[in-house]
This record gives sequence, C-alpha cells and structure tokens, in this order.
Amino acid sequence: MLQYDFEDSMGYWVVMTAHAFQRALNEELARHGITFCQWQVLAWLALESELSQSELADHMGIEAPTLAGILDRMQRDGWIERRSCPTDRRKKIVRPTAQVEPVWAQMVACARRVRARACQGIAPEDLELVKHVLSTIQANLHAPIPIAEAV
Repeated sequence: MLQYDFEDSMGYWVVMTAHAFQRALNEELARHGITFCQWQVLAWLALESELSQSELADHMGIEAPTLAGILDRMQRDGWIERRSCPTDRRKKIVRPTAQVEPVWAQMVACARRVRARACQGIAPEDLELVKHVLSTIQANLHAPIPIAEAV
C-alpha cells in the first residue's frame, strides 16, 4: 500500500489549507454569480495592475486556452480589456476596466468574510508568525537549487 508521512508534510498542510480557502471562497462568490477563476484573474490584476495572457495563465496555473475562454466572458461583460502589447504584437495585455469596480468590491467583501471565518480564534501574533513562516518557505522554494542537490 502507498505510504507517506502526510501529517509531517508542510506541503500537505499548505495545499489542504489552500484548497479549503478556495472552496470556501468559491462558495461565497457563487452566491453572487461570480466564479473562482474570475476572482483569480482580477486578484492577479489587482496585484500586478496588468499582465499578458500568458503571464496570467502561469500565475493561475492553467493552460492558455482555458484562460482565453474565461477572459472572453469577462471582456464580454466589460470587466477587462485586452490590448496588443506595444513591444510584441503577438502578446495580449489584460487590464481591468472601471466597469468591474462594483463587482470587485463584492469579491473583496467575499474574500474578507472567508478570511475572518478562517482566522476565528487565532491570535494576531500567531497569524503574523504564519505569514512569516510561509514567506520564508516561499523564499526557500524560489531560491536556486544548490548544484550538489540538483544532481
């Protein structure tokens, strides 16, 4: 039978927690007719202001054709615009429109409700420690692999 020490795996706890957050946020957003993928698109654009479609697909961890369908619907609804990149006409740059701001406000309210629910009963200093630990884990995983370990 397959065996692994899941209880001791930081990856397990991070992934399971991320899935729980995603599921809870998806449920909140669905009440407003909003999909989690739409949230992801706008959240990345809120963080980065604009991205190429390929960068956005990379950030979301989905294939470009899948993203294209999501963006088509969002553009149809007036939430985003796609423009040709001035330095590379093959690239499309995605930007949010002013028309999406009321929808974004609903999405942010949903995210804040989920965050509050998730953090119930956790001391603020413990939440700061979690952020610090997760930030360190991200930095460790983004660092280049030492040559001795890469082999």
